[in-house]
Amino acid sequence: MKFTNLDHGRRHQPLVLRTAADNLRFCKHAELKGKTFYDSYDNYDAIEVPFTDAIPSDYNGAMGVSISFLDKYCPEQFEIIGTDFNVKDGLLDFIKNNRWNGKFDRGYVNGERQYARILIRHKKGMLGKF
Repeated sequence: MKFTNLDHGRRHQPLVLRTAADNLRFCKHAELKGKTFYDSYDNYDAIEVPFTDAIPSDYNGAMGVSISFLDKYCPEQFEIIGTDFNVKDGLLDFIKNNRWNGKFDRGYVNGERQYARILIRHKKGMLGKF
């Protein structure tokens, strides 16, 4: 699956990211304060990152981010794996948690259905570089 965007200078500006520990310790978002790690999806092998400024620099796996991430997407820094709709359609079977007995229509965290998510991961070799 390919996503396109008009090429402009900001598109190639990498996000400045903090480690997961620093994000959870110093984050301004109440939803993340006091946590020891990001929530994992019940039905995907990925973590839920509710805010673009909370994307951890040191996490190697798949992350679910909001659609607003596309405004800040840097193709040199991140790989877009797909969307939760792609999981539902069977196009991303590798990310499914086979222990899950419920739906794959969206990501679920602690049994609660989340908003639509884009699934991303750091580009190979780019983990922690920015």
